[in-house]
Amino acid sequence: MTNTARSARYHIGIFGRRNAGKSSLINALAGQNVSIVSDVAGTTTDVVWKNIELPGIGAAVIGDTAGYDDSGDLGELRVESTRRAIARIDLAVMLLTGNPCNAVLEKEWQQMFAAADIPVIYLLARSDEGTAALQEWSRVLGVEIIPFSSVTHEGVPQLLARMAACHSNDGNIDDITHSLVKAGDVVLLVMPQDAQAPTGRLIMPQVQTLRNLLDKHCMPVCCAPEELPRLLSALKEPPALVITDSQVFPQVKQQIPQGTRLTSFSVLMARHKGDINTFRAGAKHLLSLKPDARILIAEACSHIPANEDIGRVKLPRLLRKRFGDGISIDVVSGNDFPADLSAYDIVIHCGACMFTRRHVLSRVRQARAQGVPITNYGVAIAALTGILHDIVY
Repeated sequence: MTNTARSARYHIGIFGRRNAGKSSLINALAGQNVSIVSDVAGTTTDVVWKNIELPGIGAAVIGDTAGYDDSGDLGELRVESTRRAIARIDLAVMLLTGNPCNAVLEKEWQQMFAAADIPVIYLLARSDEGTAALQEWSRVLGVEIIPFSSVTHEGVPQLLARMAACHSNDGNIDDITHSLVKAGDVVLLVMPQDAQAPTGRLIMPQVQTLRNLLDKHCMPVCCAPEELPRLLSALKEPPALVITDSQVFPQVKQQIPQGTRLTSFSVLMARHKGDINTFRAGAKHLLSLKPDARILIAEACSHIPANEDIGRVKLPRLLRKRFGDGISIDVVSGNDFPADLSAYDIVIHCGACMFTRRHVLSRVRQARAQGVPITNYGVAIAALTGILHDIVY
């Protein structure tokens, strides 16, 4: 569990006003002091993510956010950081404090969580000081509220149980290869080991796919593209599925036996982490772009690009080959995703192995709300190379 990638962990955000006791709540959940606790409002200046193991959930990560009632120039930056955290979480815990006579902010944040389709658990802080406000908060927000005390740890068992219930009802897709394979299938993974492949390691989508196949009792076999002909000749029967990198789609397609199903790590991640139907629709729109189109390429991780980087070199090369040099291409990485996408004709997102599914879906919703088509690296490359109809999802 301690080695579980953060992108594969259940993301929980703790929200509330300044000095409501958010850090104390995290310490109560962790059973140790992992967050700074202070009587001074505004001690937490940015979202701090902490890995944790929780009963009924397993590997999780908790976000300790700045108070959403902060003010001033620096305070506005803190609140904006807290607001951006909504895109990354699977579950929100709102810690209420004081009298609900002025619950304007709480109602605003309640609406933001609802718009993002984020489940929320509500706690009333400092319950050991009296619970007179509990019923009033419940009436004002129209929700059930758990009383919590950082001193006696009242409410922690109920909170953990509610968290586990939300996790079990989450509906995220855990099976990367879903119905494409079954136990006993031979699955061929063609994995280029080029400048983008980290020395001594495999990239995250390859690792996750391999683990998924082993968990399903499939028999994965791996090779680099140059060894593909030899490996195919060594197999008694064609593999049930071939999975490869998007960049070598055409090369692999030409060499595998006719009728063999083909997909890519990026396409699998598009379904696992995003909305595959939206990405397919976006790829069809991609093929109809005009020569002066403006395209946004979005990478989930921040990295130093290699000489043959997919998002910064190979994909732009494919785009310019099809549409000419008149197109405009912007590349963003990490959390530098524009709030306003209206200037773009399409967004092409990476496989997002470093993001949670909800984080990717938040970007899909944003693009859809602004009327901007969005697709994925693998789906886009399959469309640009003319084999989109040959790819299985």
